Amino acid sequence: MNVKSKVTLVLMGLVLIWPFLASGQDKPADTMKFVVEMIRADKKLFIAENMQFTETEAKAFWPVYEQYQDELFLLRERLVKLIDDYAASYEKMTNDTAKRLLDELMTIESLGLKLRQAYFPRFRDVLPDVKAVRYFQIENKINAALTYELAAKIPLIKYPK
Repeated sequence: MNVKSKVTLVLMGLVLIWPFLASGQDKPADTMKFVVEMIRADKKLFIAENMQFTETEAKAFWPVYEQYQDELFLLRERLVKLIDDYAASYEKMTNDTAKRLLDELMTIESLGLKLRQAYFPRFRDVLPDVKAVRYFQIENKINAALTYELAAKIPLIKYPK
């Protein structure tokens, strides 16, 4: 399976779970936890297959990766809440609500940058620079594809009447 196909599989998993997270509907916690764990496992497998770690690199990389993914997941949960808030306000959007939503998006994006800036040196500590950059390229590609999918599904804001 080529890299594009593997990225597509990971993204399909992320996109499939997104509506459940953002739907506002109560889902059994065990089911959601299972789906999230499956997606995380698929992503981890994808990373492993594309990084070609030595045994020493893998031993040092995976604990840092898990910490990073845990923090990244918290940001994604915050984004899901933002999308849910946008959907709830979509039909009766006000300037105040639009400002609050945009402020939250800017905060999430800023925190994402700070998270990457905090973790890149940690990945460089456990990997050669070329592999650290490759890992961030993979993360960036996954994030870009996820962002594209979300942008395609989220309608533009309506002008108030």
